[in-house]
Parts: sequence; C-alpha cells; structure tokens
Amino acid sequence: VNQASIKAYENGGVSSGSIMVPCPWTNDFASYFRENPQVDVGIHITLTAEWDFYKWGGILPATEIPSLLDENGYFYASVEEVGQNALPGEVEKEIRAQIDRAISLGIQPSHLDTHMGSVLATPELVQIYMKLGMEYQLPVFVPRMMLMGVPEEMREMVKEKFVLVDSFFMLNEQKPGVSWLEAYTEMVEKMGPGLNQLIVHVAIDNAEMQGVAINHPDFGSAWRQNDLDLLSSNKFRELLKEQDIHLVGWKEIKKVMQP
Repeated sequence: VNQASIKAYENGGVSSGSIMVPCPWTNDFASYFRENPQVDVGIHITLTAEWDFYKWGGILPATEIPSLLDENGYFYASVEEVGQNALPGEVEKEIRAQIDRAISLGIQPSHLDTHMGSVLATPELVQIYMKLGMEYQLPVFVPRMMLMGVPEEMREMVKEKFVLVDSFFMLNEQKPGVSWLEAYTEMVEKMGPGLNQLIVHVAIDNAEMQGVAINHPDFGSAWRQNDLDLLSSNKFRELLKEQDIHLVGWKEIKKVMQP
C-alpha cells in the first residue's frame, strides 16, 4: 500500500491521502514524508481492524482503551462493534495518540478522516472528531449529508468551522461485466459543482497484499491494483479533463479555513 500510494502521489494519480498510524508500516511512510514534505497526507483515524489475519490494536496500551479491543487485544473488525462497545473517553484518548504519534514521526497532517467511517458510529464519536479537528486546527472529512443526523446546534457549528464535502464517491462493489474505467466514469459523471471527494484504495497486487486481504475480494489485493492502474492511466486523466474536474488537496482546503 505504501509503495502504491507513493507511486500514485508521484504520477499525479491522487492529490491527497491519509495514513493509518497504528499499522505496522507507518514508519516506512513517515520516512518518505520527511523527505517529501510537500505530500498532502492526513490522519486516517483507525478504530477497526477488518482483515482476517492481519491485525492491529491501538497506539495506547490495552489497559487504557479496553472498550476499543476484542478478546484478542485487537481493534474490532466492524464499525457496528465500535458503536456498541467503544467508550467515548477512550476513543478520544486513542485518536489523540494517533495524531500525536504521526506528528512525532515528522508528519505534518493536512486533515483528519476516518477508516471505515468508524468515528461516525455514534453522535458522541462525531463530536469528538469535530472537537479534535478544531483543537489541532485541521480540516475534517465531513460529507454534507452526514449533518442530517446531528443536533442543529452542532450542525451550525460544523458549517461555521469546517469546509463541507458536497458529495463523496467510492467504488463499493465490482459489478459483473463492468470495467474499472466504466465504473469510475459513472461516478465522475455524477459529480456536480462544489467539493467532491473520490475515495480510492491502492496497493501492489503481490504476495504480501494477497496475504493481508485473504478472503476479502472486495477492497482486496487485485481490487487495489486495479485502482492504482486506473488512476495512473491517461484515460482517467482524460476523463477528469472532459468532465472539467479540477483536483485539489486538503492542504488547500486548510488554507481556505485558516487564511
């Protein structure tokens, strides 16, 4: 994933990304960032570990975040389990630890977003997400539609403090008989005026990634190679040009928020 992400950054396939700090190869990407500080990278707040055999827990000791961990000491595999078990106080401590760890490694985060949408599991976690964005002076990935489920007072605060994403798009399933280019063309053609986010998942389809993603064809090893190949292609660049899509990154959004 790191190798593929670096390739996508360097060939212009992506304009922004985010790092999962609790995962084993964080130091590898941090080393790349220290040599390439122009890269736009945020914190992919991680509270779940979804793969069958490739697992991780929190940055904090297990004794400090027991409600976030399963019986084996790893993060839960699903967002539903996070919502059912995670105590807000422990979530806040772990998210802080992830942000602080990234900063201590020399990463200057451009924004906050969330792995599998886990910090959107409950209204209490959403409030922590917003609170930490303001505290660290970072934009947060907030789809406009997400505000429908929060109290009006909080809704107005979010609109005042953050730049909202008008629409976001992500390939969720591989449709039989539909090529990767056709699937992405359909999403790009649906983008309207405003700030749109297209979420992608890139990796090199090799033995390591195949082992990580075993039993997971969706978002698996071949899937991520397909994403990388498409984003690196001239056809995808031509598609963006045809649809008058202008790429921006979260660093630019941060400048708009904090001139």
